[in-house]
Amino acid sequence: MAAQDSPLVLSERVETESGATALITLNRPDARNALTGTLIVALREALAVADADDSVHAVVLTGADPAFCAGVDLRMLGTEGGWDEVNVPGVPLGFPWIPLRKPVIGAINGATVTGGLELALACDILVASEGARFADTHARVGMMPAWGLTARLPAAVGWGFARRMSLSGNFVDAPTALRVGLVTEVVPHEDLLSSALSLAADIGNNNQRAVSALLSSYREAQQHELDAQLATEERNSAAWMASFDPAQVAAARDQVMSRGRQQMN
Repeated sequence: MAAQDSPLVLSERVETESGATALITLNRPDARNALTGTLIVALREALAVADADDSVHAVVLTGADPAFCAGVDLRMLGTEGGWDEVNVPGVPLGFPWIPLRKPVIGAINGATVTGGLELALACDILVASEGARFADTHARVGMMPAWGLTARLPAAVGWGFARRMSLSGNFVDAPTALRVGLVTEVVPHEDLLSSALSLAADIGNNNQRAVSALLSSYREAQQHELDAQLATEERNSAAWMASFDPAQVAAARDQVMSRGRQQMN
């Protein structure tokens, strides 16, 4: 159990022969690393620091066990409604953070739900523990995505499977996530971080100008496909939020959380 004064986001350098990897960990394990405004800001700051460090060749993003990220903290959302500090200049619409110049590898260690799924989808490569589970519960909670889920999820798994996830709210296990293309690899839980860090080291051992150019080219090509979809999501999300009532989330919160626990077992 993390102490109350522990940082919400842990950052450390993992040294390799070619440089370093920034290992960034969401650190609200008792709340399944659920997102608050403060946590989102801390995550953005940690990623920005890693991006500014030229000796860091890649970033590995994970969560403190037992979850990667359970999405927005429904307890706080139901009472507060949202957080002004989340909407800051410089973060493009449809993104949870300012895109980095270097690759971000998501090491998915457990439940990855709704806003947590959007964090994962914003990574460049996903490696999953065999215990990872994925779900989009926006419809069950009564919210609309705003970090690009309706663009990036179908790009990863196809339109039909994306609709299935979003409209049902059902969990997808790690082998299925691998089969549909959501993740690139599934490994034993105890090997997850070493596998992700090894991949980051492989990236670091390459010509970094070439890595940067390739990553930029991939992202630019992807962005051409996503721009119209992100604009559609932004428009629909804004329209939904204009009549959004946080009390509705509070009313459904216990049922949603109970159903999620049942599906995770």
